Amino acid sequence: MDFFSDLIAWLHNQSLLEMSGVITGILCVYLAAKNNIWNWPIAIISVSIYIFIFFDAKLYADTGLQLYFLVVNGYGWYYWSQKDQQKKVRVTRITFKETILSGTGIAVFTAGLGFFLSNETDASFPFIDSFCTAGSLVAQIFLARKVLETWLIWILVDVIYVGVYLIKDLHLTAGMYALYIIIASIGYLDWKREFRSYGLVMQKGNLKV
Repeated sequence: MDFFSDLIAWLHNQSLLEMSGVITGILCVYLAAKNNIWNWPIAIISVSIYIFIFFDAKLYADTGLQLYFLVVNGYGWYYWSQKDQQKKVRVTRITFKETILSGTGIAVFTAGLGFFLSNETDASFPFIDSFCTAGSLVAQIFLARKVLETWLIWILVDVIYVGVYLIKDLHLTAGMYALYIIIASIGYLDWKREFRSYGLVMQKGNLKV
């Protein structure tokens, strides 16, 4: 009985704004993993909410990241909507060039933004926040272009975010990112199966020719 009383009391102490961000955030990631185009408009709602949440928590890199997500989510919605509704955007694999460029970009961005935040602001965890922001920037582009490895980047970033948000007392958000890890793992497996099945179809088509 005490457990339920404590749970109700805990829920009453949670921000309605954060709860709204969590619900829409979980829904958009789930729909993305399921290749559903409606993940994009719901993601726009979620990131708009988190702009205010992260700014209030002094997670300035994350605040800027949400603004970036706002733009890329619009692009992803447009890009996916241009495809024939009967033919979903196909899953691709990351190239060697993309690996080098994204890895270098993450390192440079983390160092540059982390140094700026640590010296010019009162930001919490400036370098950790900057690394997660950089990884998310890359992962979001790969998600919009439907690159399989986007889910591996998300898993790494989400694991780190869980710890950061627990420390910042954003418990609902930490729980959301823990769930993101599970959804991202499922998304990776689903997209990998889709990529392999498309490869098999192409091989059969070539054999027929």
